Amino acid sequence: MKTLLLTSSGKTVSKFLPEIIGKQGSDLKVAWITTAAKVIDDLSYLEIRRDSMIEMGWDFEEIDIEGQNQDELLAKLKDKDAIYIEGGNTFYLLKVIKESGFDKTLRKLIEEGIVYVGSSAGSYIMCPTIEMATWKTDSKPRYSLKDLTGLNYVPFLMSVHYDPKNKKILIDAIKNTKYQVKILNDEQALLVKDDEVELIGNKKEINL
Repeated sequence: MKTLLLTSSGKTVSKFLPEIIGKQGSDLKVAWITTAAKVIDDLSYLEIRRDSMIEMGWDFEEIDIEGQNQDELLAKLKDKDAIYIEGGNTFYLLKVIKESGFDKTLRKLIEEGIVYVGSSAGSYIMCPTIEMATWKTDSKPRYSLKDLTGLNYVPFLMSVHYDPKNKKILIDAIKNTKYQVKILNDEQALLVKDDEVELIGNKKEINL
């Protein structure tokens, strides 16, 4: 069974992942992939997530996938319960994933039952494209990434960190995409089991 936890914010990861996997504390083995954060100036969100996992006693390993090959990545990840890809720059993350072959390693591991967890950029890459990373007015470096095709594990796009001030931007963008768009605030997440998708957390669905 394919199991994905796609979140807007890492705080919902801490809340829901132990229940999804059925393990607590040091029994829960997590690969925490922070590659997307390498090009971000303010890393306070990483410190918050790191402190949270330490507080919960998780057995987590921080991993940067850049510069590693498929065999190296498989060796590091195969004994984990979950692969947790942290947020940051979506363009940079997708570029590194495709260059390293991590997309192929990830597919093998998900098929074998490892739970995939995405936060923000880590959620975006699982969609058909990452075009939603271009929607907001704050322009982000694209690191020469021209092909925005995502890993296509879900048939919809996501827009996370919802703020009502971006409502008009989102409405216009949604009109111009061929995909369904699911909008999340930082209290919400999507639990995907094969083809079933459940909104968890704050269950008031955001519809524009």
